[in-house]
Amino acid sequence: MTERRPRMSEEEHVVLQFRPRGRADLPKHHRPPENTADARSPDKTDRPPPRGDQPDDFRHRMQANVAAMAFTIALIAVGLWLAKNIADLRDIQDCVQMGLRGCAHISTPPS
Repeated sequence: MTERRPRMSEEEHVVLQFRPRGRADLPKHHRPPENTADARSPDKTDRPPPRGDQPDDFRHRMQANVAAMAFTIALIAVGLWLAKNIADLRDIQDCVQMGLRGCAHISTPPS
């Protein structure tokens, strides 16, 4: 049996040239001062200044972090519950396949 491959002309093959990007220049208001003796003082951090006139909203950031943490904890809890239920069902199925009786745990109210 022979392999059939679609025929491709040389026009369909295209080689793209990879050109690495150059480093973008910083805007004028973010450039570090040049040729000054007090350019970097030890108490200043390397954090860039806030963008424009918008101050950082730490309260909103903390609320978003708490919401993300709650969502993560909920996902972990659901995953653990699901794993436990799957393990219990697997044990019951193994018991039934061995031909044993009384495999399922049935809770009845006391009389």
